[in-house]
Amino acid sequence: MNAENYLKLVQFYQDYAAAVDQEDWDAWLNMFTDDAKYKVQSRENYDRDLPMAVLNMYSKNMLKDRVYGMTETIFHEPYHQCHVVASPRVISASGGEIEAQANYSVFRTKTDGIAEVYNVGRYIDRIQVTDQGFKLASRLCVFDNEMVLNSMIYPI
Repeated sequence: MNAENYLKLVQFYQDYAAAVDQEDWDAWLNMFTDDAKYKVQSRENYDRDLPMAVLNMYSKNMLKDRVYGMTETIFHEPYHQCHVVASPRVISASGGEIEAQANYSVFRTKTDGIAEVYNVGRYIDRIQVTDQGFKLASRLCVFDNEMVLNSMIYPI
């Protein structure tokens, strides 16, 4: 992967974080292929090859359904997220597909103003290079802690 494409990949990761943090769900959805897989799983289950996951969606339509649920039907105490995403590490890049990983930290701030570390882990991604730019074909969020504080409403 050349330097120009690597910079585009870094920008893609930062755009993803901004879309989620700013609750720009249209932009977030547009970052996925139609048959994308999105999974949030504990490291313990990932390492032991166990299927249990906090979220497990396997199409863009399921992601759209999640957005509808988050914005229209799920009642929860309001909070904001702030993602800090490390520079991605390219595992492989060939034939219009990139395999990459990046560490992330998500901070959550509730309306009472107290910020807390909410979720820490790594993204394990398969990214398609399309005419419209990079698209996530698969995003696996493997989080380090064994449990999630309260419930997970927004994507990681």
